[in-house]
Amino acid sequence: MIEILFENDDLVVCIKPVGVNSQNDKSEDMVKLLSLQINTQIFPVHRLDTAVGGIMVFAKNSKTAAILSKQISDGTFKKKYLAVVTGTPLKECDVLEDLLFKDSSKNKSFVVKRERRGVKKASLQYETLSSVSGFSLVKILLHTGRTHQIRVQFASRKMPLVGDGKYGSRDNRCTVALWSHKISFMYKGNEVSFLSNPDFNKYPWEYFNGKM
Repeated sequence: MIEILFENDDLVVCIKPVGVNSQNDKSEDMVKLLSLQINTQIFPVHRLDTAVGGIMVFAKNSKTAAILSKQISDGTFKKKYLAVVTGTPLKECDVLEDLLFKDSSKNKSFVVKRERRGVKKASLQYETLSSVSGFSLVKILLHTGRTHQIRVQFASRKMPLVGDGKYGSRDNRCTVALWSHKISFMYKGNEVSFLSNPDFNKYPWEYFNGKM
């Protein structure tokens, strides 16, 4: 069963489990699972990597899907994440800006130096919440939503997310230590927010139990 945080006639806010595809999977994905669970049509408006868990929002009609999609494109749909990175960022707070190229054949993104076809600008803001035992807990606000953006931007600075072997982590004791922590958007004239934390009893989140 998918954990549902909020549901009404227009939308459903839920927790995507780690390992479940957001959409367009040939087997089970969030759209299919939610459709069966709440017995209604589901419209996806954003994605999470399969290896990433946390808050997601789905529309229950095309009108709401269009409204949320517009907010995503104009930046009023805000997504914050928690991540455990290897090492300690040089600055406690900073904005990371890069040019990213997605290699679809490898399903992997790369930081590049020059703009060219297929290259997109990527930007995020982070705050270091705590550092311990060679790991750091960071809170991230995405300014753009590129494929694997958080993972590749930190990895390119020699701070791969713990468990992210695709982007350089040598730690295979967990899946990618990234969690969709908070989502905020406008609904009927008001900003609404939903919050979720990863399981701080599990590795590597356990290093930061009580640090939030």
